[in-house]
Amino acid sequence: MAVWPMVLGLMCVLGACRPRGNADLRDFTRVVYEPAYAVGFEIVGTASGQSTILKTKRPWQGAEGEETALFIARGGEPTPAGFKGQTVKAGARRIVCMSSSYVAMLSELKAVWRIVGLSCRTYVSNDSVAARGAAIAEVGYEGNIDYETLVAVAPDLVLLYGLNGLSAMEAKLRELGIPFVYMGDYLEENPLGKAEWLVPVAEILDERAAGEAVFNALVPRYEALQSLVDSVEDRPAVMLNAPYGDSWFMPADGSYVVRLIRDAGGRYLYERNRGTRSEPVDMETAMRLLAEADVWCNVNGLADMADLRRRLPNTAAVNCVRAGRVYADDRRLNAAGGNDYWESGIMHPDWVLRDWIKILHPELVPEDFVYYRRLE
Repeated sequence: MAVWPMVLGLMCVLGACRPRGNADLRDFTRVVYEPAYAVGFEIVGTASGQSTILKTKRPWQGAEGEETALFIARGGEPTPAGFKGQTVKAGARRIVCMSSSYVAMLSELKAVWRIVGLSCRTYVSNDSVAARGAAIAEVGYEGNIDYETLVAVAPDLVLLYGLNGLSAMEAKLRELGIPFVYMGDYLEENPLGKAEWLVPVAEILDERAAGEAVFNALVPRYEALQSLVDSVEDRPAVMLNAPYGDSWFMPADGSYVVRLIRDAGGRYLYERNRGTRSEPVDMETAMRLLAEADVWCNVNGLADMADLRRRLPNTAAVNCVRAGRVYADDRRLNAAGGNDYWESGIMHPDWVLRDWIKILHPELVPEDFVYYRRLE
């Protein structure tokens, strides 16, 4: 008669006495989705459960060894023992977006209707957002959040980001019991890697298959454009940005924009920045680089060539300016100044790449620009 208690005790030791279906965190070893281009996330699950964990491996700039996690619950499965991240029920229907790039992801998934709050609605270019009008609340910017409004929209999840550390919103969201997830798309250096963050958003919506289908259709379009420049021998030299005060900020050699330049058959002039962030150079160095440039790009905020010569008169004599090969990526600004390049452009790196090929090798692209414009 005393055998049964002993057997039950042994079963508890072997099974850690956890209820059936209640997985331990250590059980989440099955890779559900391993990104092909992004480096900042991974989706894992268990051998028998339906729930998954979205791991954000680079939740903010300079996050070495940091990781945040979101448990995406399905089938009534509870949060696993030992899990210290956030929890959301799969199929989240009420979402707050703290960046317009998340709007673009939801748009590609035909899920703009799920957005109940935005950081600033007027800066968003998406037509579906504009059509919904006051149905989408403005919750404010990080550091100046209207938490009363945020609570009122009763979000299932807030999609947010950290810049150089934890979001200033995190502590308050925890206090209010509002789930959140860190999105690391802005840290991806590969254009396809940025777009691949669509997949974790789809996972949260319980529509991963749809997200994978959208992303998998994008990849060959991007690669087909890359192949246009495979045989070109001329690699035009590219200068980026414009002066800010007494400095001229030059992107890192491995950055998103430099990857686009190379994929489009161009050559970045400031390869010496091997770090992970843009670095300032003095005006003398910048002017020397500009003198070597075949094209000058991302001079946003300048209306036309006359405006350029008026505001930056010392650049008027350089070859790319004299040749009229100066470009800005602000063709799709909305009335409030929101730039669709940083919204839909994140989900359409093929369109951005095509613009770059048109800049560097105009004979290969007959179509008009989408995000860029040539200063006239």
